[in-house]
Amino acid sequence: MKILIFLATLICCLILHPSLEVYGYPISEIRSWCKQTPHPEPCEYVLASKPNHNPMKQKPDFINTLLKVTQEQAEEAESNTRGLGAKCRSSLERAAWNECVQLYKNTVKRIKMIVDPKKTCSQVDMQTWLSTALTNLETCKYGFEELGIGGYMLPLMKNNVSSLISNLLAMNKGGHSVNEPYHKGFPIWVKHADRKLLQSADPYSSADVVVAQDGTGDYKTIRDAIATAKSGGRRYVIYVKEGIYDEHVEIKSDNIMIVGDGMGKTIITGSKSVGGGSTTFGSATMAVSGDGFIGSNFTVRNTAGPQNEQAVAVQSGSDLSVFYQCGFEGYQDTLYTLSNRQFYKNCNIFGTVDFIFGNAAVVLQNCNIIARDPPNKTNTLTAQGRTDPNQNTGISIHNCRVMAATTLKGVKTYLGRPWKEYSRTIYLKTFLDDIVNPAGWLPWDGDFALDTLYYGEYMNTGPGSSTAKRVKWKGYHVITSGAEAAKFTPGNFIVGGSWLPETGVPWTASL
Repeated sequence: MKILIFLATLICCLILHPSLEVYGYPISEIRSWCKQTPHPEPCEYVLASKPNHNPMKQKPDFINTLLKVTQEQAEEAESNTRGLGAKCRSSLERAAWNECVQLYKNTVKRIKMIVDPKKTCSQVDMQTWLSTALTNLETCKYGFEELGIGGYMLPLMKNNVSSLISNLLAMNKGGHSVNEPYHKGFPIWVKHADRKLLQSADPYSSADVVVAQDGTGDYKTIRDAIATAKSGGRRYVIYVKEGIYDEHVEIKSDNIMIVGDGMGKTIITGSKSVGGGSTTFGSATMAVSGDGFIGSNFTVRNTAGPQNEQAVAVQSGSDLSVFYQCGFEGYQDTLYTLSNRQFYKNCNIFGTVDFIFGNAAVVLQNCNIIARDPPNKTNTLTAQGRTDPNQNTGISIHNCRVMAATTLKGVKTYLGRPWKEYSRTIYLKTFLDDIVNPAGWLPWDGDFALDTLYYGEYMNTGPGSSTAKRVKWKGYHVITSGAEAAKFTPGNFIVGGSWLPETGVPWTASL
């Protein structure tokens, strides 16, 4: 209502006094720039109501001004969200609220990373971190909705931040860079990776700390080892000996590396689920939010079972992160690629419904994607969650293998379905076994997103790879151009050449 009143006043002022200035800006100048965005009304409102005296003669001037007011609005929204804790009426509401506080805090962090004059920020960085900021706000909202408890809380959390971020995504897409046009060096959290450690037969001697249940290490739990780590320039390496670790692991510090004794040997397990009262976000056995994470040679499980709905094994919002030779075992929603840039190499992912999902820019390379027996006799391998057409996110599955678990028989299995309006998923040179339904892809709800999604297949092989009977949606593409397919390789989609070599993990940049 305040925005509507303000805009009505603004229009009257424009008609009567077109040269009128607000905080040093002609109102017509504010309106001219904001008209170029997808959401001009909140843009005009915040720019005209916030003091800022820098001229907006060029597009970069406008973007920098909009960044400043978006940061202010995000900080205000975070503060307001924190203040809503006293209004929670149940433990479920408090859990969802607490997750929102974390997500709003991370949104402010990402915007600050863009505007910080001491940090390099390329156009790709900016688009990535803005995409993450918007995903955070959508994730907060989704948590309340899926638990059915947002009736009065969600209206209290409404603000302009999502619209402002969407405006920045649209304006930045043309190539504007903040602070530095290109990286002059790798971000600090991807330096100092240890290639030798990944290949070592004796990681014990190379690690900072050792976790062992039998008491032969420094700690008996992974959580205790993580608690000793601090974000910094040097990678902190945790070696986890063979064993089953029944604990929920959260990694919030940057530059952490966890190395196990191998898939099926070092096992981290949990059983939280939506059916058991958690949100999807909160159900993860392992949750990674610190940037630059490397995980290698372990398995993460969620054992809630196929009847307990969403139950995440790993949830990652870690930017420039890698999982190498890791196993992810669950049913619905096994691997939650929440946000930022991620790479998975030589991993095994087991699940049933939407079991690779989220809104990261993620490439899975040389992985095994293994469908299990679901409760409703329908499997969907992916559910990508892009909500804005300018987010640089999507799921790219490159040179992988899609197959059935030994118990899977007679189940309709689809490559994906559109969780959100601009869902984007691509299969490149991947082996598709005969479990894949000839239609290939499954609608989410009627014709929702069928025109706005981007689903693609390029040079896949195997008995399930024929595109002759695939869906006829406007957003579905049989990719025939190598140049188009190359957009979704690690070298291009997640700009792997600027950071993956420093991780020590083997990777292939191109098709």
